[in-house]
Amino acid sequence: MARALATCDLARVLEEVRLARGWSQGELARAVGYSQSWVSRVVNRQQSLTVDQVREIAGRLGIPIHLLRFADSAGPERGADPTRRREFGKVVAAAALAPGAQPPRAEADEGTAQTLRAITGGQRRLDAASPSRDLARGAVAHVELTGRTLARARRTPYAPGIAAAASEAAGFAAWLHADMDDAGSARGYYRTAVRNARFARDPLLGAYMLGSLAAFETDTEDAASGLALADEAARLLGSGVHPTAAAWLACMRAMAHATLGDGPAADAQIAAAEQAVERADNTDPPWPWVFPFTPAKVAGYRALAGVRLHRPGEARAAFAEAFGGARPSAKQGAALMVELAGAHADAGDVDEAFSLAAEALRIGVHFRSDRLISRVRRFRRSYRGPGARCVRELDEQLTATLTA
Repeated sequence: MARALATCDLARVLEEVRLARGWSQGELARAVGYSQSWVSRVVNRQQSLTVDQVREIAGRLGIPIHLLRFADSAGPERGADPTRRREFGKVVAAAALAPGAQPPRAEADEGTAQTLRAITGGQRRLDAASPSRDLARGAVAHVELTGRTLARARRTPYAPGIAAAASEAAGFAAWLHADMDDAGSARGYYRTAVRNARFARDPLLGAYMLGSLAAFETDTEDAASGLALADEAARLLGSGVHPTAAAWLACMRAMAHATLGDGPAADAQIAAAEQAVERADNTDPPWPWVFPFTPAKVAGYRALAGVRLHRPGEARAAFAEAFGGARPSAKQGAALMVELAGAHADAGDVDEAFSLAAEALRIGVHFRSDRLISRVRRFRRSYRGPGARCVRELDEQLTATLTA
């Protein structure tokens, strides 16, 4: 640093100040009042500075201007006194680390993790009635914030709690991207969520993220991977867990078994979920679950399993039970409608099937949910029955979504 000051090597000065304060390059850019790209060019010696810029930056970093001098032809080895260099280094280090310098480094404390989790919790509650695309940008920004906070706090006692908050944030971003039919981004965020959950050493959170990834893989037609992930989540969860966690994970495993065509295994998991829900006794769900897992939700999964196992009568009865209790959110209800449409189509009730599919498509368009729209398209491709007016009307709706 002393040599950099003696030769007015501002690129080195900036980098040393950044390292001394533990800033990112973006934070350094804000401190000196320039863009990050401009600072990057200066640090990489691709951008020359005027005398006025040198004075301005020195003032903003709290470096006394008399410590900076321009190199002369003699070079630093002959033109700078080593004793002066050491003095310069001490002064600039003090300036870089002085309290109150801008911007201050954010330090973690006992409330950091809870604050980060509260932000994600609010976003998750908004998801029920908001398009995923409206929430995605904020969710991704929050993932980046939690990641940077974790990086700064990694060696502190608060790191596990912050890692848990970062895991939940990444898991929510994954869900939003899945709803946007962006499988690549969704998978990447789910993996980040699983990795952070492991760092947090929270088995319940780890099982939740593995189960969420399992459900995603099953829905993207890789049920074998989904089942393997769900089984790993069950091993991590162990026995004697909260009924909500047990019921939810049993349903994830049931869906993978049903998609693979294993009816007895799917039935056994649905039965396990029903038994777990009976033990719940209206207790609040444990974090990271936000909403309670009710008998109506288990009925919904039983109905989905019935559709995938081509049991239309059983599926329709289960759907009636699922919709007869607490109403699901609009997007969740639409996903169930598409599956129920499949059950009606299997039973030969074409008008009802396509009426349900059309309503699910309307909701999908309203919420700009590419996942719902893709499911309606998949339902239409799977239909091999006779043409009818309701079929033509759904085709027209689907065509209209391409130019909406």
